Amino acid sequence: MPAKKSSLKPFAIIHHFPGGTKKQYAASVAAVHPGKSKLPKGQIFHAAGPSSDGWTIVAIHESKKSWEQFRDGILMPRMQKGIKGGFKNPPQESQIAIQNLQV
Repeated sequence: MPAKKSSLKPFAIIHHFPGGTKKQYAASVAAVHPGKSKLPKGQIFHAAGPSSDGWTIVAIHESKKSWEQFRDGILMPRMQKGIKGGFKNPPQESQIAIQNLQV
């Protein structure tokens, strides 16, 4: 049986926070995710960890549109208000229109 093609066009966001810490990440993710171990609507993958000079987050959304809805409706409003104990500065951002996603 041939593999079923998905109509989704996954979209990845990579946020790197120079000087960011696990503690700042925990505070930030708690403020923007719907619950512990729950992903926001439209997000299908989330990974985070320490990197060479800070903290890096990789999120994959069902589509660029779902990323933009999360960004504009949840992430940016909460970050603009300030997240107690969260990241102090905006991240360095990379975007990827995913062509091949294997999970």
